[in-house]
Amino acid sequence: MESKVERILILCKTYPSPSAKHAETSCVAGITEAGQMRRLYPVPFRLIQDQRQFKKWQWITARTEKARDDARPESYKLYVDTIECKDDPIPPDHEWRARRPWIERLPAFDSFDAAEEARQNRGVTLAVVRPKRIEALEIKAVASPEWSDEERAKLLKLQNQGNLFEETAKDVRLLKKLPFDFHYRYTCDTASGSVERKHKIVDWEAGALFWNVHRKHKQFWEAPFRAKLEQGLPGYDLMFLMGTIHRFPDQWLIVSLIYPPKPQPEDGRQGSLL
Repeated sequence: MESKVERILILCKTYPSPSAKHAETSCVAGITEAGQMRRLYPVPFRLIQDQRQFKKWQWITARTEKARDDARPESYKLYVDTIECKDDPIPPDHEWRARRPWIERLPAFDSFDAAEEARQNRGVTLAVVRPKRIEALEIKAVASPEWSDEERAKLLKLQNQGNLFEETAKDVRLLKKLPFDFHYRYTCDTASGSVERKHKIVDWEAGALFWNVHRKHKQFWEAPFRAKLEQGLPGYDLMFLMGTIHRFPDQWLIVSLIYPPKPQPEDGRQGSLL
C-alpha cells in the first residue's frame, strides 16, 4: 500500500491504553482537507517528542498509509516521525466560526440507529451522532482500579523504546488507570419514535477532567464532574464523534465530545452566524 503526505484536522484523542507493541496508545481521528475521515491508530501520544504532540482542533501534516490489518475504510497507519504541527489549534471564538465548516463536513446522523445502518450498508465506522436529549451520565467503578501485572509490564516497556521516545522517556510518568467508566444515556428520534441508547465515553478530555476534579476535590470529585458532563455540556450543541471497535465491529464508543454553542436564531439585525 502506497503512503502519502496528508494534512489532517485532529478531532479526537482517546484516553491511552496499554499496548503490547507500543507501551501505550491512543486512537486519534480527524478529517483531511479533502473532507475524508481518518482514524490514526496506534499513536503512542504521550511518548512522542514534544514538537510532534498535537492538540484537538489542530492541523497536522504527516505521512499516512491505509492500514493493512484493519479493513475499516477510515483506518490509516500514521508515521509518527513525520508529524509536523505548524499551525495553532483553530480557536473557538466567534461562535466557533472557523470550526463549524469542518463540523458540517463530518458524516452526521440524528440518531445512533442511522449511524449503525450506515455502517451496515456503507461501511461507515466514524460518524457524528446528534443526541436529542441527554438522559443521564452513568458512572460505574471498574472491576480493578489498578493495572494488572500484564498491563503494567506493557506500560513499562517505555523504558526500552527506540529513538522516537529517547527525549521524553525519562519525563513521562506511568499512565494512570481510570478507576471509573463513564457512559452517556441519551435519546434520539427515529422513524419508529424516540429511542434511548447508552455508550461509553473514552474521550481523553473526559479522563483528564476526572483527574483534575479528583485532584482538587478528592472524594467529592463526582459533583463537579457531573456539573460539566451532565449539566454543562448538554446546554451546548452537543454531538458525539463515535467510532467502532476493531475487534467488535458492531460496537461503538463515544471517542470525542464536540460542543459548539447552540446556533442563535437569526433576526433582522443579525447576518449568518458562519
